[in-house]
Amino acid sequence: MEPFTKEWLLYLDYLQIEKNAAKTTIQTYQKDVEHFFQFMYKENMTRLQEVDHNIVRNYLSQLYESGLSKRSVTRHISTLRSFYKLLVREAVVDSNPFQHITLPKNSKPIPGFLFQEELDTIFSTIDRTTALGQRDAALLELLYATGIRVSECASLKIENIDFSLKTILVLGKGDKERYIPFGEFAEDALKTYINDGRNQLMGSKSIPSNFVFLNAKGSPLTVRGMRLILSKMVKKAGLTIHLHPHKLRHTFATHMLNNGADLRAVQELLGHSNLSSTQIYTHVTKDRLTSIYQSAHPRAKNSNK
Repeated sequence: MEPFTKEWLLYLDYLQIEKNAAKTTIQTYQKDVEHFFQFMYKENMTRLQEVDHNIVRNYLSQLYESGLSKRSVTRHISTLRSFYKLLVREAVVDSNPFQHITLPKNSKPIPGFLFQEELDTIFSTIDRTTALGQRDAALLELLYATGIRVSECASLKIENIDFSLKTILVLGKGDKERYIPFGEFAEDALKTYINDGRNQLMGSKSIPSNFVFLNAKGSPLTVRGMRLILSKMVKKAGLTIHLHPHKLRHTFATHMLNNGADLRAVQELLGHSNLSSTQIYTHVTKDRLTSIYQSAHPRAKNSNK
């Protein structure tokens, strides 16, 4: 990075100020750019202006040969295309050698989700007579009711919940705020936990925490802690599925779309900046429509076959 510190700092300002990129996103971009700088060093190149189309093709080949997935290769090239685009804009280089590089499109994996029966089984095995049980019920209800990321859930504070409007205020990626509604099941679970179980977990702490979800010691529950709780829930329910927080996010989106929710509304609830990120959830809706068509249309099936 050292020979190109000035150019990287220029790009860093662009990511932080103009793009308002999240810290984790910037860290990923930095690794991608540093990886390319290392390649340049090995190729005895000392000027970013030296990079041309042939050099880029050579770099692309090395990325594939290193065993990276198509998705990772695409991300590397996209980062460098953005990096060089800024350098062209700022007159640091004359052209963008990554501009016309074409990459194979990634086939987006269909996200896993839970069936309603599986969720009902998990909910039914939670002991809501204990403080930890009330917390676990509220956690599961909220994650499923809102589709928020586990990091957003871990950072949720009491003042972010509006019970009169049944909404929560979430700070998402890139420090973007959004309001998300929740239903009666989540409302009941949250009220029970906050008024009873949470007070028990907080105990007699001299400095009360304003985070919603607490651990057994009264400290804020971490993302890792939430993952462990969900795993224990599944084990207690006797299910063989793997339940991670993002699967509940997938389940929320899938169930919403399957029951007639508008795609753009779900996009806003999930906090997706691009509609394409939300469209991966439409697979179940399509399957459901096909099933309905096959059973309802008089000429969907030929009885003579």
